[in-house]
Amino acid sequence: MQITKRNVELRVDDSLMRVYVASPKPAGVYPGIVFYSDIYQLGGPIIRLANYLAGFGYVVAAPEIFHRLEPIGQVIEPDDLGRMRGNDDARRTTIAEYDADCRAIIDFLKADISVAPNKIGTVGFCIGGHLAFRTAFADEVKAAVCCYPTGIPSGKLGKGVADTIHRVKEIKGEILLILGTLDPHIPESDRQTLIKAIADVGVPHKVVLYEAEHTFMRDDGYRYDAVAATSAWQEIVEFLGRVF
Repeated sequence: MQITKRNVELRVDDSLMRVYVASPKPAGVYPGIVFYSDIYQLGGPIIRLANYLAGFGYVVAAPEIFHRLEPIGQVIEPDDLGRMRGNDDARRTTIAEYDADCRAIIDFLKADISVAPNKIGTVGFCIGGHLAFRTAFADEVKAAVCCYPTGIPSGKLGKGVADTIHRVKEIKGEILLILGTLDPHIPESDRQTLIKAIADVGVPHKVVLYEAEHTFMRDDGYRYDAVAATSAWQEIVEFLGRVF
């Protein structure tokens, strides 16, 4: 379906957080999705992913995850300097700040008249996959899609050590993990640790593995894999459609 696009501002800890919102154009009430980017924030590839998902009937809210450190509208270039910049921003953001942003977006979606307040989910990529996993701790979240989420077993997310792997039992919804077997940022040992943690506490989940590298769904890089990305989207759409 066709979509509409807008930017909204949310205040979190006295910082203006720009949130890009893509919504179905037809009037109605739809599930809401907290949508997290990678470390490069809301550049073209991430916006295209958000728009694509919205077209399947979701109100997608994508925040600038480093709003406390970067100017409004700042896109970090996906090159060597941008990688250093994005990783530095990530290290300087506290875990509590990430969690506060999550709560603000959930509350925003629940207050939107076009969102069914009992149908909230989350989708994220790379660091955003980790953030989506943490977002699943919220009682409202029924479905979480974590695409190549980094740092969950190690606690690497921001300033300090994230307690994510120790809080898996708080997840009340379902989890879809999209992982690449050639991804050096999430080696086999980390994949198995993450999957075991989910399974041990009985969280309903599905794991989909692709012979692909990190960020294989990002269409502007050399690691992009169109076949794997298309298949991953089929899994995501099916998963969210079933849950909601």
